Amino acid sequence: MKFIHLSDLHLGKRLNDYSLIDDQAYILERITDIVAAEKPYGVFIAGDVYDKTVPSADAVQLFDDFLTRLADMSVKVFVVSGNHDSPERLSFGGRLMTSRGVYMAPSYGGEVSPIECVSGGERVNVYLMPFVKPAHVRRFCEEGDISTYTDALAYAVRTMRVDKSLNNVLVAHQFVGNAEKGGSEDELSVGGLDCVDASVFADFDYVALGHIHRAQSLGNIRYCGTPLKYSFSEVNDVKSVTVAEISDKQCSVRTVPLTPKREMRQLRGSFDEIISPSYYRGTTYSEDYIRVILTDEDDIPNAVGRLRAVYPYLMRLDYDNTRTRADIRLDVAVERKSPLELFADFFRLQNNRELTREQSELVARLLDRIEEGDR
Repeated sequence: MKFIHLSDLHLGKRLNDYSLIDDQAYILERITDIVAAEKPYGVFIAGDVYDKTVPSADAVQLFDDFLTRLADMSVKVFVVSGNHDSPERLSFGGRLMTSRGVYMAPSYGGEVSPIECVSGGERVNVYLMPFVKPAHVRRFCEEGDISTYTDALAYAVRTMRVDKSLNNVLVAHQFVGNAEKGGSEDELSVGGLDCVDASVFADFDYVALGHIHRAQSLGNIRYCGTPLKYSFSEVNDVKSVTVAEISDKQCSVRTVPLTPKREMRQLRGSFDEIISPSYYRGTTYSEDYIRVILTDEDDIPNAVGRLRAVYPYLMRLDYDNTRTRADIRLDVAVERKSPLELFADFFRLQNNRELTREQSELVARLLDRIEEGDR
């Protein structure tokens, strides 16, 4: 049985003040073409459908159009929420959508029942697990303490009572400890406290995950990556969709590359070099999203405006010279840090040492409980 695996669409995302909604509409059309060519039984969308918990009207309309096109092709769709999504908003109308073959995972309620998929003599049970933190699971567990992400996922999987004699798939949105991070996952917690041990997923033949933006496989676990580049650290990545075929407890995986409407590129050199026609002539740079790194020792007057005359989609300008290399900079902007990271920074400043693992876990649990009280 064949499935297309997608995740981390981040519909409605803005990057360096540019709206990517047109780029996302374009890539969803390309994905629809791939689905039409591959003719899968279903499509997995493993979380972070939207970039914000309250998405824009354009983002909602775009996702609605995408789901409708897939349903019109008689392709089943399986959707879970990610850490950027509101599970309640995302799953609204889910019971009605089921009649069109669109399965939306609700908020975690203590149990996850399989969706039985049957085609051509093959049977696959698909389990939909929305993004969860320990606090989301703790309220349903009476048999012990849920203090880590591994504890939470282990309990959730245990209550699924997976029949290992059948083909089983889990669609989820979590961070597995050995996964290689890309450059645009800015939600990962300090110290790896949000890591889930891969052994938790041993009962499944294929685990369709979202959350990591770089495509990769870890045994039976697969991250398909984002369909678009969402960071200049991803300029050399090749984006794709994953095609998974499951039969007789075996799963084969291949990828189909995606070509974006606009490529993302990083240009480096002196201002005179980069502005010279001989540098950009014969390229697609005027149509691409560009980051320029100038090596000039002195700042160039009105550099952004002058560069945009040649590179209209210039997103970012940086300098790499003697002065900037000597600057002392914070590794991560404060506004992008999680509450746990901010607390760890404060503790380090006050005590001249790092939080211990036990202290970090305690603070994480307290923050989860505070967040749970705000829900």
